[in-house]
Amino acid sequence: MSMNIEELDKAVRRIPDFPKPGILFYDITGVLINPEAFKFCVEQMVELYKDKQVDAIAAVESRGFIFGGALAEKLGLPLVLIRKKGKLPGDTFECSYALEYGTATVEVHKSDVKKGQKFVVIDDLIATGGTLAAAKNLIEQGGGEVTDFFGVIGLPDLNYEKVLAPCKVSTLLNYHGL
Repeated sequence: MSMNIEELDKAVRRIPDFPKPGILFYDITGVLINPEAFKFCVEQMVELYKDKQVDAIAAVESRGFIFGGALAEKLGLPLVLIRKKGKLPGDTFECSYALEYGTATVEVHKSDVKKGQKFVVIDDLIATGGTLAAAKNLIEQGGGEVTDFFGVIGLPDLNYEKVLAPCKVSTLLNYHGL
């Protein structure tokens, strides 16, 4: 079977009423257990970024690590991990951001971000853009620059492009309606 966007869409599991009633959860693990679907995602990312002036890939915990790691390896670039607070040893930059109920904090090693470096930030799914905006803040604290964001899945009705502007945001699948 030749993989395409329609086939990739079929690989995404839809879980109704998760994590709470009324929410339709798009589960990327259906893509990860399908080698052709995962390979297709990696190939699409490589096409998007192979000719772009990028110095490093930043990946957001945890599923972003999978896609970001594959892209970093294919492009021969460093992989910088954006982790939840308390998961990285040593000196870190940190940024807190709002969640539906409360706040969360992400961190990056200070030594992993170099002044003037250009980054693409990768996650599996882009919803409100809050986590990715926090990742951008971390990179900017270290003197780096985020040029692009990538997610396999985007939920554009949540207005992430407005939150992440002026950076370019690319997704393979967009799901509308909440």
